[in-house]
Amino acid sequence: MSNSRAVGYLAVLCAVLIWGAWIAFTRFAVVGNFTPASVAFLRTGVPALILAPFVVRAGFWPKGRTIPFLFCILGAGAPFLLIVSNGMRYAQTADVGALVPCTMPLLVAVLSVLLFKEKLGWARTFGFILCAAGIAAIGGRSILAAAGDTSFGHVLLLGGALFWACYVVAFRFVGFSAIEMVAAVSFWSGLALLPWGLPPLIHAASNGEHYQVLVQVAIQSVGSGVIAYILYNIGIERLGASRAAAFVAFVPAVATLIAIPLSNEIPDAASIFGVVTTGLGVLLASGVLNEILSKKPVE
Repeated sequence: MSNSRAVGYLAVLCAVLIWGAWIAFTRFAVVGNFTPASVAFLRTGVPALILAPFVVRAGFWPKGRTIPFLFCILGAGAPFLLIVSNGMRYAQTADVGALVPCTMPLLVAVLSVLLFKEKLGWARTFGFILCAAGIAAIGGRSILAAAGDTSFGHVLLLGGALFWACYVVAFRFVGFSAIEMVAAVSFWSGLALLPWGLPPLIHAASNGEHYQVLVQVAIQSVGSGVIAYILYNIGIERLGASRAAAFVAFVPAVATLIAIPLSNEIPDAASIFGVVTTGLGVLLASGVLNEILSKKPVE
């Protein structure tokens, strides 16, 4: 395995750990005292301030790349954050993990094959089939038995997965580096969310909820809003869109484990089976096992 790919794998795995925590803590926030807009604003507004020098250097808008950049804002900015955080109000953590990060690799693979004629190979194809089986095991039961509100949440989460897949595919056509992309998307998203996201945070702080606000700042702004995005974009650059996206299927396992002490959500046998199956699918879809065994890149 080359050093470049090793760095890519490490970057994506670290991003997965952060995003697992993001799912659990965002679900905890939006069913509590925070609005989806306030959570989304923390995810973009603070990173926009931290990364302001990068967006000034690269430019606020890529010249001649308007369409792919709009897809990046749609898939990684305010629209994605609002639709997913609203979906989290109606669906449990296991549903979120199954319907967003597990569905996204499948959508990225489909888009990559259709748009760029990317060849997945038999091992990666079988890996994506296992990912689909994991999705069915984790979310199938709750989807079939869902009430109206829960079904609405599932629709929002699936829409968010499609948005994110568009971002993964469009990223390579914008011409920004990983950190420049985070800065630009955060700037425009934070600006759009400011009127709706900031007042609820001020209200929460004035009511003595300083600790909760600080925890969300750490998870949303620094961890998920800056560090994870940069790490994941590095993974895309070094591994390719579908291979990097495959690793995101580990997120449900991380989110489910964190939700046990945080929200007292205990996974049942179906959820455990789904997490294990998805993890095996991720390993095949990413090509890691083939590289280790053959000591050469997979297609």
